[in-house]
Amino acid sequence: MPNDAVPAVLGGTPIRPQGPPVWPPDDPEIVEVLHRAARDGSWGQYHGPHSETLAESLATLHGFDHVRLCASGTVAVELALRGLKIGPGDEVILAAYDFRGNMQDVLCVGATPVLVDIRPENWNLDVDRVEEALTDATRAVLVSHLHGGQVDMPALRDLADRRGVPIIEDACQVPGARVAGRVAGSWGEVAVLSFGGSKLLSAGRGGALLTSDDGVQQRVKTYTQRGNEAYPLSELQAALLQPQLDTLANRNRQRATAATRVIRSLADHPALIPFALPGDSESQPGLYKLGLQYNPDACAGLSRDAFARAVRAEGVAIDPGFRSLHKSHSQRRFSTSGELAEADRADANVLVLHHPVLLESDADLDQVRTAVERVTAHAEDIGRELGFAC
Repeated sequence: MPNDAVPAVLGGTPIRPQGPPVWPPDDPEIVEVLHRAARDGSWGQYHGPHSETLAESLATLHGFDHVRLCASGTVAVELALRGLKIGPGDEVILAAYDFRGNMQDVLCVGATPVLVDIRPENWNLDVDRVEEALTDATRAVLVSHLHGGQVDMPALRDLADRRGVPIIEDACQVPGARVAGRVAGSWGEVAVLSFGGSKLLSAGRGGALLTSDDGVQQRVKTYTQRGNEAYPLSELQAALLQPQLDTLANRNRQRATAATRVIRSLADHPALIPFALPGDSESQPGLYKLGLQYNPDACAGLSRDAFARAVRAEGVAIDPGFRSLHKSHSQRRFSTSGELAEADRADANVLVLHHPVLLESDADLDQVRTAVERVTAHAEDIGRELGFAC
């Protein structure tokens, strides 16, 4: 067996010796913004022009009256809950497969998370399950768009309007995406964004809350203003985000085209089933991560984590997805509505391809399939080396 065919995790040469593409990428425009902010001193201001410009841009993009920049997407979710006066005795519905910070925010304000199942085709929130979960104690639905998938927001908006329940739309993974003809984040009473280091819009840390509800805005302002802003986004961070926001639409289109290529390349591969991307002309996915369903039976029973480790060793950034919330938290901390069969499967089988490669060449994209094929072909050897259940 030639050495270049041996998986890297077993000592072979990686398909991408340079590793995955770095993020954030080297961007001359961002470097110039940094230099300009250093020269004019705006980077050190409490309330400067960059935050104001960024807030105005986000408000225009999403169609909201108020934008509050803050320290993270997680903080933004907590502020959204507090702005909606959610607290002890209240229930908040969310998908059983979601970022754990969302559930912890619900717990932080003293409310009860009510977990519901997800759609089998993309493992995002199932709106039908939301309707079954509604009670007199329901005070909000917290909904995330994950891994290239989208929630049926027209259906959820109709349900929420009929039942008088506000929506908090978590667009942290999907800034600038289009959902049924509207920008992701514009369907709810409140939207939240994240500017974390690996996100499509990156400032290392940071987030934003968006709303047109004057009451929410005032309550959030009252909570965060403690002589000064308690959870700020700095002027320097805001300065770095604006040029990224200006190129977001073009980069989202490029990512969508690239994801389609990756999905087609994997279409006949038994080890990975790509999530369904939105198929209508009115929608465009957000692709912070591209979701994949792992089939261990196609890899001699090799565990998902061992498979991901072997693919990463080839220089391709594939990782396990989230732990489902009902699997990673004490049952005393939440309630459920209905069976969580799809969330169980997601907990065991989700893999995600990190987004930076989606801005690279076709040759780079095709290396994803090559890495998957190499690992699959040597799954038994990898299992013996790493342990099938690692």
